Amino acid sequence: MAWFLHRFRFSSCRFRGKMKIHRVVFFGSAFSCQLESRFALTLALLFLLLAARPCRSQNSSGVAPPAQQNFALTDTAALSVVGGKAEPVEYLGRRAVRLTTEAKSDIFAYVNGSSIQDGVIEVDIAVKITTPPGVRMPGFTGLAFRTRPGGLQYDMFYLRPRNAQSDDQAMRNHSVQYVAKPDYDWYPLRRQWPWVYESWADLKPETWTHVKIEIHGRTAQLFLNGSNSPSLVVNGLKGEDLRGGVALWGYPGEESYFSNLQISHSNPLPIKNGAEPDGIWHAVFASDYGRFEGTMKLHRDGTKIAGTWSGAFGKELAVTGTWRDGYVELSFTGGWQEDATSTLVPVVARLAGWIDDDKAAGRMKVEGRADGQWSAIREKD
Repeated sequence: MAWFLHRFRFSSCRFRGKMKIHRVVFFGSAFSCQLESRFALTLALLFLLLAARPCRSQNSSGVAPPAQQNFALTDTAALSVVGGKAEPVEYLGRRAVRLTTEAKSDIFAYVNGSSIQDGVIEVDIAVKITTPPGVRMPGFTGLAFRTRPGGLQYDMFYLRPRNAQSDDQAMRNHSVQYVAKPDYDWYPLRRQWPWVYESWADLKPETWTHVKIEIHGRTAQLFLNGSNSPSLVVNGLKGEDLRGGVALWGYPGEESYFSNLQISHSNPLPIKNGAEPDGIWHAVFASDYGRFEGTMKLHRDGTKIAGTWSGAFGKELAVTGTWRDGYVELSFTGGWQEDATSTLVPVVARLAGWIDDDKAAGRMKVEGRADGQWSAIREKD
């Protein structure tokens, strides 16, 4: 803006009627123009306001967060704890916060003043397992984001270091986990979408692990120990909020340690919750078996969705489902054929994902047959 004002010149301007000459100076440069008095003053004020206006993205409160937030976690002053105890300690050569709980439920330590919509969260995490020998304990410790202070709603990645060292491959695949409270804990996610929201990672207990979480709109990626490749990618975060705080998370039977929390903000993607499902949708299912297409006609009544699917798997198949602030879960029963000569087998198809304006995307599976991602575009009226 300063450069623009420095270079800007008005040539002689002529207006009919009574005129006065005004000389207005901006940052050492001047322009002269025959303007009416009131118009010239208004123009000058407008330029000054534009020059002073900061260029930044703002959150829903209208106040832009700082570009970066740092919490050393060398004491507990910034923490609001639910379900256990937080205390400052020294562990493995560094000052940190330790979370422990004597209860049977987990411990949640909200970081006061923290905020994240889109951006990067980094923290160092370690876990010491304290259960007696012979008692299985993978070691649960993690970081929640877009959370509310009370610990009832959040997205979260957490680690299970001992699972990473198991000689059972299925158990190894449970090393890192994504969950979204209150409705999408590990058990329903594992039963409904096996292997999608958890993965293997090279972890060890009683060792500092550097955790980095990158958040962009409805996608989050988990990176460990400086790797450029994510250990877990979640498309379609299931949490209820697009913005919230950050919290530390631990579990009974262990000591969870946290140090050097850093939150870096980026410009948020232009999405919002609450999109309606009503209309005709042209859908594509990109599965591990192949590509399938269909058309959905959907209508919402409260939290319930009804409609039809036509295309792959059958015509005018009844669709039922639920809606939560733009997040949908749908299902229908259709038919599956391996090839044109094989017998038609009844199957259940399930879709879950978000609607954003006239687009939708998420996970889809035909139970026992195919799994992958789906996307859809709403037909214009």
